[in-house]
Amino acid sequence: MIDFGVSLNQMKRGLFDRQAVISAVETAERKALSRFGAFVRRSARSSIRKAKGPSKPGKPPHSHVGLLKQFILFRYDRSRGSVIIGPALLTGHGSDPDRLAALEGGGMVTLRRRNKAGKMESVQVHIKARPFMGPALRKEEPKLPDLLRNAMSKIGG
Repeated sequence: MIDFGVSLNQMKRGLFDRQAVISAVETAERKALSRFGAFVRRSARSSIRKAKGPSKPGKPPHSHVGLLKQFILFRYDRSRGSVIIGPALLTGHGSDPDRLAALEGGGMVTLRRRNKAGKMESVQVHIKARPFMGPALRKEEPKLPDLLRNAMSKIGG
């Protein structure tokens, strides 16, 4: 047996910098998922049209003021290695999680409005689904494997 004065573990450490590889993979993943988030956001925003009155159930909502369309955002979540895409919850303007969920999937919401006497009242109404995020995700989902593959192929090259 020949002794080279270097252990197998020392050779592995010298040839393979584990942390550098992990860091490169995380960077590639972040870039790919961020691009995917941007594609889904663009698709969702473009599905919302400016028009008077409500959209037909099953179709994306109409934009009246423009806040829903403007505040569809995405963010890469490093701790989970995922991307979060959707409308931001705003204060005021009647925005709440129940209304956004009802808009996407249908459901009951409480609205505050003035009655005929001019007094504010709470009214429960059923909102029929007007999905915009789910269809945008399904439209862009086929692009994700290629985005990840392309990002990973650029590691070390």
